[in-house]
Amino acid sequence: MVVGPRATPTTRRWLPDLQLTRAPTGQPLVGAVFPGNFMSEYRRWLPALALIVLSLTWGYTWVLAKQGLAYAPPFAFAAERCVGAALALIIAVKLSGRSLKLVAPRQTIAIGLAQGAGFMIFQTWALVEGGPGKTAVLIFTMPIWTLLLAWPILGERVRGKQWLAAASTLGGLILIIEPWDMHASLFSKFLGLMAALCWATGSILIKRLRSKTPVNLLTLTTWQMIIGAVPLILLALIVPEHPTQWSGSYIGILVFMSIISTAMCWWLWIYILDRVPAWEASLSVLGTPVVAILSSRLIFGEAFKTSEVAGIVLIGSGLALLSLLGWAASRRNPVKQIQEPA
Repeated sequence: MVVGPRATPTTRRWLPDLQLTRAPTGQPLVGAVFPGNFMSEYRRWLPALALIVLSLTWGYTWVLAKQGLAYAPPFAFAAERCVGAALALIIAVKLSGRSLKLVAPRQTIAIGLAQGAGFMIFQTWALVEGGPGKTAVLIFTMPIWTLLLAWPILGERVRGKQWLAAASTLGGLILIIEPWDMHASLFSKFLGLMAALCWATGSILIKRLRSKTPVNLLTLTTWQMIIGAVPLILLALIVPEHPTQWSGSYIGILVFMSIISTAMCWWLWIYILDRVPAWEASLSVLGTPVVAILSSRLIFGEAFKTSEVAGIVLIGSGLALLSLLGWAASRRNPVKQIQEPA
């Protein structure tokens, strides 16, 4: 049954690509509404759209994190954020009708401890020791560790012009971080680097798990948050901190940080990892510190430094080249849609 008015020769002449056919039983009439190649093009650009949302959200999250720490101590803030994200993801899994069964327990626990607990613990500890400045931004050295790990473990290599994009983005990152001018302790720098290493390790583990075991991405993200929340709760109970100052403003920050910044964005990150090589995903996420700097400077009225502007330009150029190379590769070798288990 065709949706809409009857197709006449005139409408067929103007809409030659429409698939005006009966859809199989139980399947949506997507082809009856959209051009035949529309959905393939749409799926091709989904990772790019997810990356834009991820970079914008995570970038602005740095501003909210500074505001949230005014109401709650660091480890309690991290635990409350992670618990809220886990609850939101459990509800999302149930509402979508998917199974919450834990698939590949050992691998999933390793991912949760590395990318969930480890990353958030070291990130929070770095904030305590060195403040939210350059030390915390060291977590965005994650692409360097991912490049080093992806080659021997996953067999993913940077080739040809991709090196130019990698050099541009990593060079921009160095200009933003300014490792030669970091007024922070060696220990706080170590914590920031450990957070980056945990993030990179979790990303590699996700790629390896998905290459061998069919697991739903939303379910995997949910278990990552559940497993990661356990050590954070224990730390919040053990480490002596002042109590959280609950208020309407803090609840609003916590809701956004839990549902959007943590639950949704970590699911988007795993989705992106599932669609592109790990090194490419890690370089692409460098748009996040750019957004963080821009939003922080605009909201708090801070002045831009010349090195930051140069770094933003280099990262933007590298990401543009990376997108162009990815687009050209997808035109030459169209990828098949990846089917997820229910």
